Amino acid sequence: MAKKTFSEDELRARLTPEQFEVTQNAGTERAFTGVYHDSKQPGTYSCIVCDEPLFTSDAKYDSGSGWPSFWKPISDDKVETKVDRSYGMVRTEALCATCGAHLGHVFPDGPQPTGDRFCMNSASLNLKPADGDD
Repeated sequence: MAKKTFSEDELRARLTPEQFEVTQNAGTERAFTGVYHDSKQPGTYSCIVCDEPLFTSDAKYDSGSGWPSFWKPISDDKVETKVDRSYGMVRTEALCATCGAHLGHVFPDGPQPTGDRFCMNSASLNLKPADGDD
């Protein structure tokens, strides 16, 4: 399946500077500053770039890391991973499978049943509240 693509001009016009930096340049928001890091609101978290549903609030938990954390995506084909060797570390980068936007990183210290912690940037997500609440 071909990835959805967007021009840099379009993305700069509709994303905040932080959203652009995070999703397009693999940036990271500061811990405990993102709008969703401690959100308990039920709903679906979608990619801020392409609007693809990625995570549900049912899989969200408080990891204490300062970023929204999930133990699994909606389905395995929604989030791609790749090795990230930036900053002298070896980590697993999480990307939107639909558009390639940087979402955050995956760590093997999450809760069961997966044992994974999808540590995402709020700037890469858009929460769509359950039951149409806005």
